Amino acid sequence: MNMNFAEFQKLAHRTAKPLPFDANLRHVVYGLCGEAGEFSDCVKKHDIYGQDLDTTNALEELGDVLWYVAEGATTLGVDLEWIAACCIEKLKARYPDKYSDELAKIRLDKITAHD
Repeated sequence: MNMNFAEFQKLAHRTAKPLPFDANLRHVVYGLCGEAGEFSDCVKKHDIYGQDLDTTNALEELGDVLWYVAEGATTLGVDLEWIAACCIEKLKARYPDKYSDELAKIRLDKITAHD
């Protein structure tokens, strides 16, 4: 199944509990933290306890994280596609060719003319 960000954002929002702006922001924050924690728990069980990585559950938790990201974008009145594009532009500025530890320290995207 292929789906673009715009379609995902619209369908995700359809399942969101209607809340006032501030309450919805809190809902997004709590949800992101909770779902990121559940994803982290999958990795912890694999890394620390030597269990097989439960990729089915890990992917489900990443989907839940994406739902909250989409709902955060909707709450703030922006398109998820715009957020994704801004992120890629920031990464292009930080790593013009590819990732390197040196460029990660320099953070070219944060350097301004007066630095």
